[in-house]
Amino acid sequence: MSNLHRPTSLRAKPRSTLSSGTVASSLALAISSTFIANVNAEEVRLDSLVVEDNAIQPDSNPYAQPGAVYKAKKLSGSKHSRDIAETPATMTVLTKEAIADSGKTELKDILSAQPGITLGTGEGGNSFGDRYIIRGYEARSDIFTDGLREPGLISRDTFALEQVEISKGPSSTFAGRGSTGGSVNSVTKKASLDDDFTELSGGLGTDDYQRYTLDSNKVINDDLAVRFNVLYSEAGIPARDPADEQRQGALLSGVYQASEDLKVSADYYHYRADDRPDLGTRLVDGKPYKGQGYPGIKNLDFQRSGADTLTLTFDYQLNSETRLENKTRYGKTTNDYVSTTKQASRTTPVTLSNRTFAGWQDNTYVGNQTNLIIDKEIGGKRHTIITGIELAQEKVKGATDAFLATGRSDGNAYNIDFSTNRATKQHSPTTDLTLNTASAYLMDTITLNQDWELFGGLRYDYFEYDLWLAASNGRGGPVPEKTYQYEDGFLNGHLGVVYSPWEDGNIYANVSSSSNINGGEADSAGNCGYGGICTDADGNYSNAKPEQSINLELGTKWNLMDEKLLLTAAVFRITKDDVIEGGNDSYQSGGSLNTGKNRVEGVELGLSGNLTPKLSGQFGIAVMDSETLESFNAENVGLPKANFADESANLQLRYQATPKFAVGGNATYSSEIKGGQPDAGSSGRVSIPGYSVYDVFATYQFNNQFELRANIQNLTDKEYYTAVYRGGSIVYIGDARSANLTLSYKF
Repeated sequence: MSNLHRPTSLRAKPRSTLSSGTVASSLALAISSTFIANVNAEEVRLDSLVVEDNAIQPDSNPYAQPGAVYKAKKLSGSKHSRDIAETPATMTVLTKEAIADSGKTELKDILSAQPGITLGTGEGGNSFGDRYIIRGYEARSDIFTDGLREPGLISRDTFALEQVEISKGPSSTFAGRGSTGGSVNSVTKKASLDDDFTELSGGLGTDDYQRYTLDSNKVINDDLAVRFNVLYSEAGIPARDPADEQRQGALLSGVYQASEDLKVSADYYHYRADDRPDLGTRLVDGKPYKGQGYPGIKNLDFQRSGADTLTLTFDYQLNSETRLENKTRYGKTTNDYVSTTKQASRTTPVTLSNRTFAGWQDNTYVGNQTNLIIDKEIGGKRHTIITGIELAQEKVKGATDAFLATGRSDGNAYNIDFSTNRATKQHSPTTDLTLNTASAYLMDTITLNQDWELFGGLRYDYFEYDLWLAASNGRGGPVPEKTYQYEDGFLNGHLGVVYSPWEDGNIYANVSSSSNINGGEADSAGNCGYGGICTDADGNYSNAKPEQSINLELGTKWNLMDEKLLLTAAVFRITKDDVIEGGNDSYQSGGSLNTGKNRVEGVELGLSGNLTPKLSGQFGIAVMDSETLESFNAENVGLPKANFADESANLQLRYQATPKFAVGGNATYSSEIKGGQPDAGSSGRVSIPGYSVYDVFATYQFNNQFELRANIQNLTDKEYYTAVYRGGSIVYIGDARSANLTLSYKF
């Protein structure tokens, strides 16, 4: 068998690499010595050999630490060759058990509870949908599934996930463009050749909540297995009637062991979300209006998103030291919405008017990734080399509107008749983007000796950008049809070192970089201030350098409690330079190219795993500071970043009171968040207050087949707000108190 992923932590002291022959010889010598030393004894006594059963159950997470339901042992992708405890970077990994206990089923709810992550809102310049901000930087395009980018602002559910991997800090070496503050990789459930199993679950709760899932694995023969996951759910938004949501999804996965060395796997993912969204409330004097908000127009508002994705993977073991992996993905995502809210006049706050956002967007993604993984001794040192190429094409078509009920429209996404509350979709797009990317990378992890490991890597990305914008009626008057075409490339790298003289802990340092391109946020098209393409004052494309980010991090990781508890701590500094700013009016294409610079620095602590044999926990806290260092507008210098929480924390505990009964809870804290334009600094004119929210849960295992789980979200019914944007016309409201019961049956 290959030793490609043999973790450093398994190497006994002294930590030199031991071959199987050396081990066998050592055992033989030890046994012989024992017999020789006792040759005249009447009785030979040997110590008992204890074999710990760490066999993975067929329906368990293959990446988790055995015996520690809240601790992930390793990441799923082949680009990270060491266990999480030995990788020099901040990483938060949520296992499926931790996700299930939390009671959260939306990826945005799970991520927004994590330290260092906040949510952004949609507005006129970018589409509505799940929008993440990691360590103060946009990450809505830095979402991956099983190691491949998954573009599109869509709702994402957890029904088919093994774990969620959050990598912090810039690293285009792993992720390609973007990833300034970090990236998110969702790991899906895969078919298994180990055994047959089926799990059915059904849940009922307040606000007409109902949720049903199926997870079934079937071994066809010794070489072929299939797995099927199904979801149906619907619920009202607590205290926000008529806002509600409906989810339907399926994941079909198969694995075929074609030979001892070749494994072929494939999966097809289908997902649909049909919601009546809630745009929250308005602001009065720069603060959220407390009381009844405006959940939209019942028979008009909707948001429908969907995904259909097919992935094919070949995994070939060339020899004991070399493995070849190839992934191909074809996927389509859709996002359609009409959402209304009430907008207050800045001069007369009591005067309200309807404000409506409407749009549609279709994303098509084709990608291929090939990785060659080599693990061998070179020059007397162990090298784990990962090299590969990645080809991708993203196509985005769509249209967006932001207008008042009585007048102006910026686009033609939908025709809306407010007398009948009906919307008619315009099928002709107003934006059409094609983004082709070709990438090559090389990474190496070198075990220098028993105490030192060195990590390094380089990646080059070449891209071709082609954006067509239809003629429109902008705020400054008619805007003619435009086409923007350009090509460029950028090089990024990372370098890290791990010093581990102790058996259970290490100290590490790393430096990593990332780059993002002009127009890198595909959903924003020609809206410069939202991450779309920026041009000169005349609306013509002018060469802009990619934005550059550098991350410096110093940290420590400790694998305790027989490797069932991981403690982490890190100090970091991210500096983003050559920032492309939105100019004085982000609704226009014209901006200020490579004129900005900002910085985020802070401390992040983490814990995951077993605190005692009965108490499990997942904990994280981030204390950060942000500052605008340079800007096209001198008034921005010194301002903090918008959509940024200086302090955030999350704690989830599970106490196994008896073999059958467990109880636990979740506490989430965020400090004040100020609104404003991304990367331009926040004046603090609009803001949402900090908050603390508490959830509780309990589970009871009747027998090996039946389990009952109860969840209460927002136990104290706290009124809180999760996101604010720009002028404050959108302030999202956190969910009120809700409760549900889920019964699961395994066989």
